[in-house]
Amino acid sequence: MNPAQDEIRFQVIWSNLIAIVEEQARTLMRTAFSPVVRDSGDLSAALFDRAGNMLAQAQTGTPGHVNSTVAAVPQMLAVHPAETLEEGDHLITNDPWIASGHVHDITVTSPVFKDGQVIGFFACTCHQLDIGGRGQGPDGASVFEEGLAIPVMKLMRKGVVNDDLMAMIRANVRTPDEVEADILSYVAANEASAQVLVEAVAQLGLTDLEAVGAEILARSRAAMIAEIRKLPKTSASNTITLDAFGTPITITCTLTIGEDEVLLDFAGTSPSHPKGINLVYNYTNAYASFGARCIIGASVPNNSGSLSTVRVVAPVGSILNVTRPNPVSARHIIGQFLPEAVLGCLAQILPDKVPAEGSAGLWGIQLRGGPEVARHFPGDWQGPAWETLFFNAGGGGARPMADGLSTTAFPSGVRAMPVEVVESHAPIVLWKKELRPGSAGDGTFRGGYGQSIELATRDGSPVALFAMFDRTTVQAQGRQGGTAGAMGALGLASGQPLQPKGVQIVGPGERLRFEVPGGAGFGDPALRDPQARARDRHSGLEPG
Repeated sequence: MNPAQDEIRFQVIWSNLIAIVEEQARTLMRTAFSPVVRDSGDLSAALFDRAGNMLAQAQTGTPGHVNSTVAAVPQMLAVHPAETLEEGDHLITNDPWIASGHVHDITVTSPVFKDGQVIGFFACTCHQLDIGGRGQGPDGASVFEEGLAIPVMKLMRKGVVNDDLMAMIRANVRTPDEVEADILSYVAANEASAQVLVEAVAQLGLTDLEAVGAEILARSRAAMIAEIRKLPKTSASNTITLDAFGTPITITCTLTIGEDEVLLDFAGTSPSHPKGINLVYNYTNAYASFGARCIIGASVPNNSGSLSTVRVVAPVGSILNVTRPNPVSARHIIGQFLPEAVLGCLAQILPDKVPAEGSAGLWGIQLRGGPEVARHFPGDWQGPAWETLFFNAGGGGARPMADGLSTTAFPSGVRAMPVEVVESHAPIVLWKKELRPGSAGDGTFRGGYGQSIELATRDGSPVALFAMFDRTTVQAQGRQGGTAGAMGALGLASGQPLQPKGVQIVGPGERLRFEVPGGAGFGDPALRDPQARARDRHSGLEPG
């Protein structure tokens, strides 16, 4: 076979692998019971070689899940090596320090057998709304309060569910049927993908994934190094400030471009926090490396090969690298701002390629109702326990050549749930969900708009809000003369403000209001195209 034919064959194999992991993700979304997986895509789906290197990932999924799973699979295989596994085995864990940073994410890793030998693994990491404990929020003083911990163990042995483990999980969660069904859907997606992979390997004339996997990793690493070598060999530092719990937290990043790697050093960042907004290293590495990859080698496939060229250093004991048993449940409050810290460094090196700051952190509205909440108030509030979470995004930062995207989740990439899904999954009513006027920063290119949300329980019953919000005291900052985006705010329709972090019990008959932050502008506002400014005014989102 000549080189041209070899290249065509390689691209055919690569396209097959990408199609298989995309279908893995779609299977997860079709079979999951939890709407955060089914409707929002809060997941990762990926294929790994026999040694635990990620070869291909589905586009659907968050960097916090995908890039953390890259670290999780080798650690799971260290406990249960490939040669000890049998057909029908499936591994599970939600250990924050092994997987994606808090107990609400469950990782399932499944071997793929061909002719009696393991040729690779499918793994997925999915958000689990209920895993017991306090529920997701930053209130816990240690990880032991934050929910059930599952060490690396076998979820299934030779195709048979580990009933002891499942009974333990069911006994610790508020919605056992939904949680069990979700976990089994992760197995189903991995198994279905394994069957398709084995068939594809046979049809493509392969015996295993060793040679093609090595080629994928080598090409991806080489492509990233080529992109890095186009950049000036220099360093830049950037510091961003976040709300935290009234005492601001600073994230400091120094980015250094070397010959064949990009170094991201977070020395100088705030120390660990007594509340559950801390990050484990895996999660820090996941979002920080994603921030660099957004600009450097953005078209290079994301896998273990390309990620090996981005090195992340976070001091042990800082808020970005805590040890057990520090609380970590709401780690995304900090983690989703890491790309902004990295992009702020790159803006000094590549000023015409980096967008302005955006709202960054998701405004996930997590609510709980039922007996646990109703006991705080007099009255005969009937109904079963329920819990829901739905994601809301603010405005993205303006881009160097275009306005920012409104209500778009960056960097997490999750989808907003349709209002009909939110209201059918929990006894609540969304009275308002609309673009927020005046929330976008001005500039040659305008930032994206945030949104305004108003909701209440359907029957007026009390509800618990698990608040995990940021950018309520510090705005998204513009670049090259662009102005800042609007800060976020939350409170009740009666006028009472709510705290941006922590569990708060809202009494009967109240409506909750959320003002989600906007993105900042890019460039001098005086240079904005007059027609674009006229469209802004005509939309009603800017003053006339």
